Amino acid sequence: MSFVDVQQHFMDYIKDPSLPLPEGIEARRMKIYRELFFNNIDGFVSNAFPVLKSLYSEQDWLKLVQSFFVNHDCATPIFVEIAQEFLLFLQSEYQMTEQDPPFMLELAHYEWLELVVAVAQDNPQQQLVADDVDDITQIKLCVSATAKIAQYAYDVQHISAEHQPSEPSETAQFFCIYRDVEEEVVFLHLNPLTAQVLAYIEQHNYVDYEVLIDWLLTTYAQIEPNALQQGCQQLLMDLSNKGIIKQFIGQ
Repeated sequence: MSFVDVQQHFMDYIKDPSLPLPEGIEARRMKIYRELFFNNIDGFVSNAFPVLKSLYSEQDWLKLVQSFFVNHDCATPIFVEIAQEFLLFLQSEYQMTEQDPPFMLELAHYEWLELVVAVAQDNPQQQLVADDVDDITQIKLCVSATAKIAQYAYDVQHISAEHQPSEPSETAQFFCIYRDVEEEVVFLHLNPLTAQVLAYIEQHNYVDYEVLIDWLLTTYAQIEPNALQQGCQQLLMDLSNKGIIKQFIGQ
């Protein structure tokens, strides 16, 4: 048996102890190895998805993580990427059971976004809009690299062990998860227009105000133009004060 084969048998048993014990290694040692690997994965996943975990009994949660550990081919040791792998597992490989809440995937995505925002690197081509900027219409507008926009069917920010909705909200829920000027991860519940404005800007490296307004006037032709422009300017100032909208300073 080649060394590669030995390694593969070792890894296979680590994932699934129902398989034959690797030749030449006693069961006691393999049990220690396996518990070490599994406990690390469980720790990573539990820390990344604390609200989701709180909705399960300890036994059911371990069963879920065990399914991920055994069935998903996770090729990264990096904490944030393991959380993403777990989310991908839930979205594409896991078959939901009666123990799983209907909002499971949305809550998992929301918690993953919180982690993504927490560790996101600042973009050196973006800077906070200065306090002395009198006319936000004269700068290049961009969405902060530490802000993410998302849409959910459920009120994910309110979900807890005590509050578990059985049905989606009547209307779509829009959120911006971002790091504020004090580097705290917070969320902002958005109305549909604000969500569309942020999504439009996010599609580009930066957007000039005139381009944004032209798009808004076309998209919301039913709104009086002056009211739309005044409202947009106030919205951009509010979002820039939160650190969501920044000034693009690259070329």
